[in-house]
Amino acid sequence: TNKNLGLVFAPTERERPMGMERLEREIIAMRVAKELQDGDVVNLGIGIPTLCSQFVPQGRSIMYHSESGVLNYGPLAEPGHEDIDLINAGGQFLAPVPGMSFFNSADAFAMIRGGHVDVSVLGALQVSEKGDLANWMLPERGLGNVGGAMDLAVGAKKIIIAMEHTDKNGVPKIVKKCGYPITGRGCVSLIVTDIAVIEIMPKGALLKEVAPGWTSRSVQAETEACLIISPTLSEIEL
Repeated sequence: TNKNLGLVFAPTERERPMGMERLEREIIAMRVAKELQDGDVVNLGIGIPTLCSQFVPQGRSIMYHSESGVLNYGPLAEPGHEDIDLINAGGQFLAPVPGMSFFNSADAFAMIRGGHVDVSVLGALQVSEKGDLANWMLPERGLGNVGGAMDLAVGAKKIIIAMEHTDKNGVPKIVKKCGYPITGRGCVSLIVTDIAVIEIMPKGALLKEVAPGWTSRSVQAETEACLIISPTLSEIEL
């Protein structure tokens, strides 16, 4: 027993009951958006993170930033209203909103490197229990693209990972030590997946919330890293 952080469960055989549901990608994005504070400048990476611009918390003003050279953009464009010149980092079309600004991508990177991005929401191939991030290369396929990931891992004030908990083969993506090439070391603060919310603490990975129907043990069964169970563990709320 850890008096400060609760219990630590070592990985066990899968205990997930048949039919247990995982959260949809949009729900992951909605939970991430809950973390964003009024006035934050937020960069959204490719994949699930791009969906966060659809879910701005009520009463908060979020300025979304993209390496493509746009600041203060809004939701994705409705079908039939796409503008080829208005895209996010994932190449998705954006709806025009008052206050959007456009500039060279070099200026967009200067904003990141200058420490002007409060939060970056990124996808990941692996995240270690120490907060190391691997998200730019799959060695077994010889595929990789650095993009803005390394700049964001170093330049953004806070990194939130939005991803599925396991890969398409069921292999855990939250690991003891990253086996893929590292993007940044100790840079991840929070992980939101389709089954859990995990905070990276100095003592390790703290399981704070679980998807409906899931337990700490069933989440651990999907996780290689040893999870520290929060004494206030709760169901994910949006």
